[in-house]
Amino acid sequence: MKRLRWPSWMPVDPYILTLIGTVAVAALLPARGTTADVASGASTGAVALLFFLYGARLSTGEALDGLKHWRLHLTVLVCTFVLFPLLGSAARGLVPVLLSPALYSGFLFLTLVPSTIQSSIAFTSMARGNVPAAICAGSFSSLLGIVLTPLLAAGLLGDSGGGFSLDALVKIVVQLLVPFLAGQLLRRWVGGFVKRNKRILSLVDRGSILLVVYTAFSEGMVRGIWHQVTPMRLVGLLVVEMILLAVMLAATWYGAKRLGFDRGDRIAIQFAGSKKSLAAGLPMASVLFGAQASLAVLPLMLFHQMQLMVCAVIAKRRSRDPEPDQGSGDLSTTTPGQPLQDQPAGAGAGR
Repeated sequence: MKRLRWPSWMPVDPYILTLIGTVAVAALLPARGTTADVASGASTGAVALLFFLYGARLSTGEALDGLKHWRLHLTVLVCTFVLFPLLGSAARGLVPVLLSPALYSGFLFLTLVPSTIQSSIAFTSMARGNVPAAICAGSFSSLLGIVLTPLLAAGLLGDSGGGFSLDALVKIVVQLLVPFLAGQLLRRWVGGFVKRNKRILSLVDRGSILLVVYTAFSEGMVRGIWHQVTPMRLVGLLVVEMILLAVMLAATWYGAKRLGFDRGDRIAIQFAGSKKSLAAGLPMASVLFGAQASLAVLPLMLFHQMQLMVCAVIAKRRSRDPEPDQGSGDLSTTTPGQPLQDQPAGAGAGR
């Protein structure tokens, strides 16, 4: 039987529609009582499984080889954990004109979370950039973000982030870092299976996000916090996020050029340094914001979908660029990527 495909002319990614549908289900049928406990436990387990699979997929050799390209990874980390937070802090001046205090807390939080893995790899591959660099950059960012994001949230968000404690950091480490390290330890036995079955990783990636979204938005509905958001506030948030994404895309592309990186590295830096991870950000928000998590993750969800759609267009344009001159050195560190199983228009949605 021929597999059905999403029409190429349809502008909306089916996964975006699924996310919207999940929010609608949470609004109409929010999880309560025992059901909420079950949903919360399932989402925690799904996220832990996702990071286990990431640990099993990334070979230790790739990680060590990636360390040799330290200038690229340092550039991505500075974009993710320095430039993004600086822009987020600067947006404080937009309160209360465009952003409410609650939405600003969520907006600032999105600037603190680590970069993506799945979509950074997929877009870099499509654009014929340095795929190994994108793999390592996204992985290093996610690992460091497990510690850096809570620390940055403690310094910049303070009590508005639900309060920071050692217990919160321990919960995040147990949910994200421990499964990743377990995957690394068991990679010898399960790594080959994970690499051969990319579809499983993609399904766990997307499924874990849907579970966390449903749990967070259900709690928001039960606690009645959605009266704080008006249509005009949402429009203001979208405008601010469009500006943020445009600034970061320009800064990563032209900044990397000024730093002397070749085309392949610039592509990896742009896609890894301009995006934020929904899969890592959602569980962190659940721990840091508690009952306010559903409102806090709204800016991250909107930014995530925006970055996927914009970066898909950019990647397709880059893929049509003429091949750089072999003698110019532009391909010295570039490994043209093979098409990944999960295509950028909807792939790596969580990462």
